[in-house]
Amino acid sequence: MEFGYPPEAAQFRARVRAFLAANLPDDWKGVGSLAAPEADAFTRDWRDRLYRAGLLGVSWPLEYGGGGLTKLHQVVLMEELARARVPWGIRNDTFSIKMVGNTLLRAGTEEQKLRFLPKILSGEEKWCQGYSEPGAGSDLASLRTRAVLDGDEWVIDGQKIWTSMAHEADWIFVLARTNPDVPLHRGISFLLVPLHQPGIEVRPIPAMNGDSEFNEVFFSAARTAAVNVVGEVNSGWQVAMTLLGYERGEEAATNPVLFRNELDRLRDLVRERGLDGDPLVRQRLADCYARVEVMRFLGYRVLTGYLQGRPPGPESSVSKLYWSEYHKQVTALGLDVLGAAGMVVEGRMPPRAYRTDDPGSLNSTASWIGTLYNSVAGTIYAGSSQVQRNILGENVLGLPKEPVAATRKY
Repeated sequence: MEFGYPPEAAQFRARVRAFLAANLPDDWKGVGSLAAPEADAFTRDWRDRLYRAGLLGVSWPLEYGGGGLTKLHQVVLMEELARARVPWGIRNDTFSIKMVGNTLLRAGTEEQKLRFLPKILSGEEKWCQGYSEPGAGSDLASLRTRAVLDGDEWVIDGQKIWTSMAHEADWIFVLARTNPDVPLHRGISFLLVPLHQPGIEVRPIPAMNGDSEFNEVFFSAARTAAVNVVGEVNSGWQVAMTLLGYERGEEAATNPVLFRNELDRLRDLVRERGLDGDPLVRQRLADCYARVEVMRFLGYRVLTGYLQGRPPGPESSVSKLYWSEYHKQVTALGLDVLGAAGMVVEGRMPPRAYRTDDPGSLNSTASWIGTLYNSVAGTIYAGSSQVQRNILGENVLGLPKEPVAATRKY
């Protein structure tokens, strides 16, 4: 079987390369080569340039501000951005574009699409995710945050936790219990809620490294319009799973680009350390290469489904489980290659608490140590490895469901 891109993809690639040539200096080394404040300023400016060039939401319909192209064009874009060592957006865009934006395209009303999607792409409104709670993480259906309809508004009370980038967001998509008298997975609704209002408190959670990327969000009689329900009232679980499918599945075709970039950097580190002749290191590096190639073809499978009009399904859990477990392996090799030098933190830590370091990052000990920490987190966020295995066992292999506790009422 041959894998290649059609002519329209080559034309789009040429367009992206022309944009990169016109907007990057000749001596550009990558966003990872910049100090943290400069990298943040560059990323925000770069996002604005991408938007003005029509390179954000390239697969979204034109009427909502998108490029009217396909998921294949999105993959081509990611390949070229990785090659040029530049980011595709700011951290909130994971929640804004990839998650809630794609979900609105599939499950939102026409009014919701016209209201929210253009402002998501422009960056005028940033989003965060309101799923996990102190007592509802992997067991998300046991959430306790409630929403009660009061005239033409929902009144929301409860708490969300581990809300990434809530301190920079304008809106939050919230899973709330709207009917406490039915089984857990049923009486849940998917609400779009403005963050800047009385009754909502965003409280940062300081991490051990000094960052506060995570937050707690408290709702005390917070309000949102009754029309800000995505899907049917009390049917938010299906919408939530659609969103998680986009979170896990959309990455399946683009993650291999980022992980290959990281692997190339590891190969350079092996050479710098004079270990390219070590048979064990060579074997482990080759194994990582093979796994990234498998990841790429898994991504092609998901991409093929997208191009055929199929929404992401349980196969997105294959990709999530695969890349997160792989990432622990490759980052462990990076620390082993550093050897004793890896006990001293030197250089810039990765700016994010997830996945790879920025393209163009130096092979510093801080970069590899920080990415190793990220790799452990990757087996937890967006659905832990144990949850992914349950999804695959039950929904793909048809194995019996895991025993659950008696139904709870709230």
